[in-house]
Amino acid sequence: MDEKAEFSQRLRKAIEDAGYPVRPIVLEREFNTRYWGRSVTVQAVRRWLRGEAIPSQEKLQVLADWLNVEPHILRFGEQAMKSIRAKQKKWDEDIDHQEREVIEAYLNLPAPQHKVVREVILTFARAHPAKSTRKPLIGEEK
Repeated sequence: MDEKAEFSQRLRKAIEDAGYPVRPIVLEREFNTRYWGRSVTVQAVRRWLRGEAIPSQEKLQVLADWLNVEPHILRFGEQAMKSIRAKQKKWDEDIDHQEREVIEAYLNLPAPQHKVVREVILTFARAHPAKSTRKPLIGEEK
């Protein structure tokens, strides 16, 4: 299934969960009462419901607010959020105080020094590769 169809399923479920009928005319009316930009047409919302289109980020935010769901979950699904949370948890658990201090110092450097520091780190990483299970570095062949 493609991302437009998956979005359509999540949108339909969110509408039902919010207690509204899944009908283009209802979606069009409810959306346009909350959106301050140019009104959307019934044809546009029909395309969202059929899995033919995904609304812009601004419109997605309005939908999410109306339907009381997280916008990134509406757009990408719960599995994507679980993956992000797992990576964040690993980051939080695996990095100690000294490493965080180095990262903060790096982030506070001017942009030209970012490039230099990045090249130094990548050079060391290529010269001393970690376990074979590591992901290849950007620009590195598998």
